[in-house]
Amino acid sequence: MTDLGTVRARLREQRIETASWAYGNSGTRFKVFPQPGVARDPYEKLDDAAQVHKFTGVAPSVALHIPWDKVDDYERLAKHADSVGVSVGAINPNTFQEAEYRLGSVCNPDPRVRRKATDHLLECVEIAEATGSSIVSLWFADGTNYPGQDDICARQDRLAAALSETYDALGDGMRMLLEYKFFEPYFYTMDVPDWGTSLAHCIALGERAEVLVDTGHHAPGTNIEFIVSSLLRLQRLGGFHFNSRFYADDDLMAGAADPYQLFRIMHEVVSAGVLGEGSKVAFMLDQCHNIEPKVQAEIRSVMNVQEATAKALLVDGEALRAAQASGDVLGANAVLVDAFNTDVRPLLAEVREEMGLDRDPITAYARSGYYDKVVAERVGGQSAGWGA
Repeated sequence: MTDLGTVRARLREQRIETASWAYGNSGTRFKVFPQPGVARDPYEKLDDAAQVHKFTGVAPSVALHIPWDKVDDYERLAKHADSVGVSVGAINPNTFQEAEYRLGSVCNPDPRVRRKATDHLLECVEIAEATGSSIVSLWFADGTNYPGQDDICARQDRLAAALSETYDALGDGMRMLLEYKFFEPYFYTMDVPDWGTSLAHCIALGERAEVLVDTGHHAPGTNIEFIVSSLLRLQRLGGFHFNSRFYADDDLMAGAADPYQLFRIMHEVVSAGVLGEGSKVAFMLDQCHNIEPKVQAEIRSVMNVQEATAKALLVDGEALRAAQASGDVLGANAVLVDAFNTDVRPLLAEVREEMGLDRDPITAYARSGYYDKVVAERVGGQSAGWGA
């Protein structure tokens, strides 16, 4: 049976990184929707992220996106993060919003464009060193729309060259995570379309290159937990970008569309023993809150991941293994379903009390008055956003 003391300890140790871009204005291809009180610079983004950690206790780091979060002094930015109770997390380069990247960035047929893109990756390694970050997280929008548009194999060679140069520049203790996406913005080929392509490049680079799984970057029906389990088995799962989707890259709140899938993914993580302190797997949110309030949405997303984790920790491992060994198909499935159907909200409320937090983070945040405060203070200037 599951030891509740151990479950509580693991939940207290959990760490979920939020992303700076979640605190800016965002939208769809049709419209970016402004909201009052939205952060106007990276410093205010960190202030907002600190509220998520303040009320959940498990979100102590914030991923940055460059140049969306570009500042003159990154050491100063890191000190500000520390002063509000968080730290700088993964550094994410942007190689998809420059006009020159119309035909790709590091895979572009023009060597001058490839040089510009690679130099930006190297810049982000330097920013990681300046901020104390240990992760450079790469996603490339590179691809083609038409057969014959470019040499598919040559594009892989160009990608490998840029990755190799960036990997060689990593400082001690730093890792490179390579994300994949099966379509968008290109629709004939994407240069890193799946976990196999990402894994092949990571293996060629070395042990500090690992695959990043974005839960929205899959076709409907894809068995994401199989991918997660396979990468864990090979010790090449670097981290997650958690979000939720009904169709593809919807970037909705984690657990909103299919909480059972999130539970199944976390079951594989728990089974592999890579949850909590000492784990190399980075648990990050990658979401855009277009119509919902941003800080509240991040708090809710963290809570959703916590609930999926708690349920995964409550799976009766002994009963599951016994049912699997005896070929009891229904019995094995029932063990998982029973854990998923458990209401873990009272357990998580107790864990928060043990951590000196309010049992209900959403209500506590609303009661704090922070939202009304920033709406009143953040008047004038340009709200942060996608830069689109």
